[in-house]
Amino acid sequence: MTSDERPFSFRSVALAAFLPTLLFSIGEGAIIPIIPIAAGNLGASLAMAGFIASMVMLGELAGDIPSGWVVSRFGERRSMIAAALVAIGGIAVCLLAPNYWVLMVGIFLVGLATAVFALARHAFMTTYVPQRYRARALSTLGGIFRCGWFVGPLIASGIIALTGSTQSVFWIFVVGCVGAVIVLVALPDPEKMFGPSPRTTDAAGERVTAGEEEAEERTHGLFQTIWAFRAVLVRMGSGVALVSAVRSARTVLLPLWAVSIGLSEANTALIIGIAGAVDFALFYASGQIMDRFGRMWSAIPSMIGLGLGFLALSFTHDLDSRVAWYIGVSLFLSMANGIGSGIVMTLGADLAPRDAPAAFLGAWRFSSDAGQAAAPLVVSLLTAVVSISFAGGVMGVLGLLGAGMLARYIPRYVPRKVRAA
Repeated sequence: MTSDERPFSFRSVALAAFLPTLLFSIGEGAIIPIIPIAAGNLGASLAMAGFIASMVMLGELAGDIPSGWVVSRFGERRSMIAAALVAIGGIAVCLLAPNYWVLMVGIFLVGLATAVFALARHAFMTTYVPQRYRARALSTLGGIFRCGWFVGPLIASGIIALTGSTQSVFWIFVVGCVGAVIVLVALPDPEKMFGPSPRTTDAAGERVTAGEEEAEERTHGLFQTIWAFRAVLVRMGSGVALVSAVRSARTVLLPLWAVSIGLSEANTALIIGIAGAVDFALFYASGQIMDRFGRMWSAIPSMIGLGLGFLALSFTHDLDSRVAWYIGVSLFLSMANGIGSGIVMTLGADLAPRDAPAAFLGAWRFSSDAGQAAAPLVVSLLTAVVSISFAGGVMGVLGLLGAGMLARYIPRYVPRKVRAA
């Protein structure tokens, strides 16, 4: 029975992939704004707090390579369960950390777990969602992830207000991961819900599903693939690396900025949560813009907006109205980011060769994750050497540079197709 012939319902996907993703992302979204605060409470300087916050992205980058092997050997569902358990272990390290060096190890483990969880849930979709439903399912999955990233900080704000403790927020992630594991363990075998999935023999002689095979292809021979596609990756990949860099700088710089200007933990989480709601509200509009008017009309305004937002923020640190500016710029950055929702995955799908897309998409994702991991390191370095305002200004310049690169290369590599009337 082929993928498109198997019975399918979005309810079954909601239980097997959407709900665990929502629970996991709520927990992750809850802890992101408070990592710099937790590091500061353990004696870290502002720059070191930014470096520790970057461990999430560095962990994801490090996890990109082994995650394909894990998913192909242990399967999609068991890999998601294992990733959630590793994340719980990382959070336990954070809760017991006697100093910020141990906290850094715990945050890195969370990043590793996130990489495996993300690839496993994507492989699950590839295996069990028929091709004709897959775009809608993946789009919904992305929206659910963003939903978690605005719900999590709002819950964190309430928990901090109730307990008066920043550490208590880490328990939100524990609860989310436990909930995800319970859902995945309690569900019947996926083949009972979706029907038997065709299996093929991989290079190691193992019988694997389509999703598991794709996961392995995305990470096996990664650097050879990067070399084979070096022309497009140097041009388009560099532009997308800047997109990811500016986006990840936002997730680190905004909590760090809040610490620098003296905002309370609860207010920081509340502001970031509200900003996340703006981001979430625009993910569908971004797809509509890309499909109706072309990729540039989403990518370029998004990067210009992010660049200008960071530049504006860099001049506000010492103003009397700095808190109002912080709130306004946070909302503006979220709007700019939301307009570009899905642009990295969409451009990757546009550029991937039709005969063997998985390997290229693995290299594409690695390029994106490299930019995502590098930006927080740059922010922490510049904060230590110069100031956090200078770091914000540099991120703004990089955003405008990324807009220029995409404006040059998208028409060359992804020419707009004329829609049928």
